[in-house]
Amino acid sequence: MSIRILLADDHRIVREGLRSLLEKQPGMEVIAEAENGRTTVALTRKLKPDVVIMDITMPDLNGIEATRQIISELPDVKVIALSMHSVRKLVVEILSAGASGYLLKHSAFEELGEALHTVINNQTYLSPKIAGIVVEHYVRHPTPQGDTSVSSILTVREREILQLLAEGNSTRQIASSLYVSVSTIESHRKKIMDKLCFHSIAELTKYAIREGLTSLDT
Repeated sequence: MSIRILLADDHRIVREGLRSLLEKQPGMEVIAEAENGRTTVALTRKLKPDVVIMDITMPDLNGIEATRQIISELPDVKVIALSMHSVRKLVVEILSAGASGYLLKHSAFEELGEALHTVINNQTYLSPKIAGIVVEHYVRHPTPQGDTSVSSILTVREREILQLLAEGNSTRQIASSLYVSVSTIESHRKKIMDKLCFHSIAELTKYAIREGLTSLDT
């Protein structure tokens, strides 16, 4: 049977390139594409692909949060993270969220086929540079003591709202997107600021970019 794949990346040209590559590989089938994390989660729930190839920095809902939601609901789905960045924080966060692999975009075309077969066989695939980062991190931080990552400070909903705020959405737009009241979003925003000891949207935006929830080019 074919490996059923969902491609998630906010750049259409990247999705087209990956689709073209995968369609030339025997035993692989691209069943859907998504341009943001929220759509990725919805399509995964509906189609239940074998593997999601997940860009980390996507608008609306980033790849780390999308991975966390997918794995919590559908643990049999494999996620391969795809990123231009080899920043330790992003690598550790998405692997902790449940991703089975991490590929750098510049080497994806050479490594993707091997990565897919590796994760389907319940093993982890890391680009060589990423493997070094992971080993170094766990040698230096063998226990999670003193964890100050965004996932340890903010709830899932608060992280969603922080990303949307950082991407310039108004309180009303966020409320409409998440199907809740404006007052609910205002309450969450206050809690986020209190937890992080911030007093402006500018500070929240800088923090969200630093923590990999969004990026300047999203």
